[in-house]
Amino acid sequence: MIMQAAFFELTKVIPVDDAIKYLKEGIQKTYKKKGQLVVDMNCKAVDKGIDAIEEVNVPHKWLDAPDSREKDLTKPEYVDQVMIPVNSQEGDDLPVSSFLNLADGTFPLGTSRYEKRGVAVHLPHWDSTKCIQCNQCSFICPHSAVRPYLLTEDETADAPEGFETIKAQGKALENYRYRMQVSALDCMGCGNCADICPAKESALTMSAYDDEVSQADNWDYAQTLSRKDIDLDKKSVKGSQFRMPYFEFSGACAGCGETPYMKVLTQLFGDRMMIANATGCSSIWGASAPSIPFCKDDQGRGPAWANSLFEDNAEFGYGMAVATKQLREKIEGNMRAIMELDIDDNLKDVFREWLEYKDNGEESRRTSNAVVEALENIQTNDEVVLKIAERILRYKDFLVKKSIWSVGGDGWAYDIGYGGLDHVLASGEDINVLVFDTEVYSNTGGQSSKATPAAAVAKFAASGKKIKKKDLGKMAMAYGYVYVAQVGIGADKSQFLKAITEAEAFNGPSLIIAYAPCINHGIKKGMGKTQENIKDAVSCGYWSLYRYNPDLSKKGRNPFILDSKEPTASFQDFIMGQTRYLALAKEFPTTSDQLFKQTEMDARKRYEEYKKMAEE
Repeated sequence: MIMQAAFFELTKVIPVDDAIKYLKEGIQKTYKKKGQLVVDMNCKAVDKGIDAIEEVNVPHKWLDAPDSREKDLTKPEYVDQVMIPVNSQEGDDLPVSSFLNLADGTFPLGTSRYEKRGVAVHLPHWDSTKCIQCNQCSFICPHSAVRPYLLTEDETADAPEGFETIKAQGKALENYRYRMQVSALDCMGCGNCADICPAKESALTMSAYDDEVSQADNWDYAQTLSRKDIDLDKKSVKGSQFRMPYFEFSGACAGCGETPYMKVLTQLFGDRMMIANATGCSSIWGASAPSIPFCKDDQGRGPAWANSLFEDNAEFGYGMAVATKQLREKIEGNMRAIMELDIDDNLKDVFREWLEYKDNGEESRRTSNAVVEALENIQTNDEVVLKIAERILRYKDFLVKKSIWSVGGDGWAYDIGYGGLDHVLASGEDINVLVFDTEVYSNTGGQSSKATPAAAVAKFAASGKKIKKKDLGKMAMAYGYVYVAQVGIGADKSQFLKAITEAEAFNGPSLIIAYAPCINHGIKKGMGKTQENIKDAVSCGYWSLYRYNPDLSKKGRNPFILDSKEPTASFQDFIMGQTRYLALAKEFPTTSDQLFKQTEMDARKRYEEYKKMAEE
């Protein structure tokens, strides 16, 4: 609207007063369902577009100005030769030779860190005197742009001026200094970190970009710090954030409700993850060529990511799981065969330990390293032993238990891909599924899905959806051998960590359904309050937190655990804080009350059913 208004003011193709009139009429028609506040803001943008025009005199010599960009030797060749030109809208000029190393369709990981877009208007400012070192801000950051760092005495001494640190708090951290560092050029400025800070006086406050952009140098120094092997629970909120995120600086919306789940998932399992990604928002922020936000560590380990189609993602991941299983069975067969031969007893012990822990994700990393080291240094002239050792090493990347995840949105899991999802969950194979439930087809513009609750206004449900939300979790629980959980990171971070840890460890199919506020919801408080929105959704009963663990049944215990408490907040106040519900009251005032009552009753009934299941 700003640029359109400026265009008509400058070109005079029609009388500017008429242009303003038509623009504001269009705004009223287009955005009236979003609420009067949205209409007024857009109308104000039209006025500003005219009032704020300033002439800039461009020197004529700029027409022939040479490109002064020089190749940065610190960046990967791909970044200089492909990514930067493509991002500069010069991709059509690239020769075929630029893509020879990408001929198999694979892209290098970790290239999003070189974009440094610097698009935020405000950035979080860290006040060390108020920080309680809980790491919650880092935990929920959608773009991995806020991270805690631990420094040794030497690293602290070498830090640049302004790199303020405080004494680290907590057991196993006594010998370190602590700093919460923001990547000024990667942060999107959503403000969720400042909003969620539990300190009496928030340790993070949003400041003007110009006041904080100098933090970019401090971020660069933080990247040189060594990773600390500390004796801290890596599956706790605080401990997890000292682990490397294998997902960073994606192209997701500021305040995105989906990406925090993926980021934490990679912090726990990223060095051995294989991800099948359904087409949708998660495939766009997950791998929008030419920039890739998934990354690898200094040992070259990181998630392997691929996208097939929209509808077959569960089967796609299932194929990964079955193929990996067969390769590991081949490794096991060769290992058992070599143990029958005349080899050193110490080597046999290495193999026995691998066999014992091969299905334990964390332990299999340690035992796999021992197997590789032993086979690469094997001392024998026995050709049969050497041949089998070669076979095992050929598949050494599969010695570690893979953490296989099919991920996608509710449009895939509830709707178009449900048949495949049901087939995979019924298979009994060891595969994990993560559903980002935004309750609409987010990437295609907010169309209604079976995850959309009654009364919500969405495309294809302009007068409010008439039927209730599909209970995907309950349908999966019917099998009795599928691990199922509903989570909400802003409502209970520990419950989310328990769920993904239990699901990943479960020897069988698992399904995690994560509530993810979306820009399509029209949250009146803004996307800087997405984590608060999740918390409110749980406290009013709109969303429930639970875990269904079949392993508990084997111990004679109830497999269903209801983690969310009895709703206490106002359900109607919650939904009226979102334009997807508010629009119904404005457009269909005579029928909206009935639908609002219906969707509240649907949610209440769901909770009562969960409560009954937990009490059995």
